[in-house]
Amino acid sequence: MEFDVLGLAEETEHVYVTLVRQPRCTSSELADVCGMPATTVGRLLSRLVKAGLAVQDAGRPARFTAAPPDVAVTALIDQREHQLKEARALVQRLTETHREAARISQRDMAVELLTSREHINATVLRLTVDARREVRVCDRPPYFDGPGSSLDSQLQQQRRGVIYRVIYDREAVAWPGRLNNDIVPSMKAGEQARVHPELPLKLVISDDRAAILPFSLGPGDQSVAYLVHRSPVLVALESLFEAQWERAAPLSDAPLPPGDATTAAESEDAEPDEETRSLLALLASGLTDTAIARAQGWSERTTQRRVHQLMCQLGASTRFQAGLTATRRGWL
Repeated sequence: MEFDVLGLAEETEHVYVTLVRQPRCTSSELADVCGMPATTVGRLLSRLVKAGLAVQDAGRPARFTAAPPDVAVTALIDQREHQLKEARALVQRLTETHREAARISQRDMAVELLTSREHINATVLRLTVDARREVRVCDRPPYFDGPGSSLDSQLQQQRRGVIYRVIYDREAVAWPGRLNNDIVPSMKAGEQARVHPELPLKLVISDDRAAILPFSLGPGDQSVAYLVHRSPVLVALESLFEAQWERAAPLSDAPLPPGDATTAAESEDAEPDEETRSLLALLASGLTDTAIARAQGWSERTTQRRVHQLMCQLGASTRFQAGLTATRRGWL
């Protein structure tokens, strides 16, 4: 059925389609074929002529012929496509305006919902960069872009005097290369780091102004997060962080100079080398040999041998005793 296809009013389109089939008609003849009043057809023919869809000759009575459809209708389609393009652009502008208005209105709310990965990443960066006194973090997998992706920004903030207190989940410390490539450099720059067997959530708190935490800890559910503004909810999150901080075990923040393991074994006061300190930190975190091997890039057999050597060096018969002895010597 042709009606409404061209975007014309139904009666106008009906007259045009009939005129295509009946060229050189007078308005009266066309009215008879269309089954419509002659006055109505005359008015619609005038509209078609004005739109370039029909041509009127100069004879008496005037006769009308439809303009070639491949020219006239194509031009009409182009016009409609232009209108649709403008409509889509308007919808896009209105959508952006709607989102911005919603975002502004949410700023007066205690909790703002972030629903895109890009927005979440940008908000985390803004919170940490805008911090003036302290950033508190609960760090655990899964990660957006891999752990340590914001190390440079953190080091800049620490040089400005911003305090970083970070609680690492055991799995975060065990992440391959994480300890030496990210955690240790941050600690050397002043980060206060502790490790917890299993953190209940991921969290970033900027001063006492705002916090961000993910909606879910599932590996595939990282595109929704809550931005919490100053409110009782934020106070509760701060209290939760401090409670987890008290329960977490400190990681060594002492310098990690290279040393000689043989010399260290000969003297109780000798400083351990960097690998030994890393191994002690991982042991203190409660990691298994498999997790330690993955974190250090060792085989499990090498890990077991290194743990055994360390326990002999400390004169300990259990890992717990090794941790106590290392703490007493100031190695942790």
